[in-house]
Amino acid sequence: MSSWASPERLAGVAKVYERIEPRLARWIGEQPVFFVGTAPLSGDGLVNVSPKGLRGTFGVLDDHTFAYVDMTASGVETIAHLRENGRVCVMFCSFDGTPNVVRLHGRGRVVTHGEPGFDDALAPFVMGLASRRTEARGVITVDVTRVADACGYAVPRMELEGDRELLDSWAERRSPEWLRNYRTEKNQHSLDGLPGLAGLPDW
Repeated sequence: MSSWASPERLAGVAKVYERIEPRLARWIGEQPVFFVGTAPLSGDGLVNVSPKGLRGTFGVLDDHTFAYVDMTASGVETIAHLRENGRVCVMFCSFDGTPNVVRLHGRGRVVTHGEPGFDDALAPFVMGLASRRTEARGVITVDVTRVADACGYAVPRMELEGDRELLDSWAERRSPEWLRNYRTEKNQHSLDGLPGLAGLPDW
């Protein structure tokens, strides 16, 4: 059973928290995957939801702030949306034990490789990144405005086999120059044409 489960929560009553409480932060740190939701301001723009994993790349910084490392990928929706409007929701859910869903709403900002402040933003994740630093495209920091949980009764129970190693092996076979060219080709704009890495410093 979750360390902060209560009879009310087990009965399916959602709760809003004033902050990211320490016991909630510990539970978040135990989850192997989270989901990031963002959207452009345009009413006909594409909403985006991205699954994120890899241990050591997410951290609660204080009661109202968290950050995670944004790894190199074929899309750049989250970065583009945050640069335009900052709105973001991150969701965690448990796939074993007590059924829990936790959502952190807030305003996010991103600092990418080559921009001032990148090394400082990356510092809390140095141990978790190890050899993955070349894969790190940026760091996303979120000022949390709402913390809430829900029952998660419809979330299936599943066993974790472990992190995938595909991103690591993919990046290890590429040179820093190749990865830079890949990001230049794939990450300049969102699907809706919003600036992603366009106009940012050369890596």
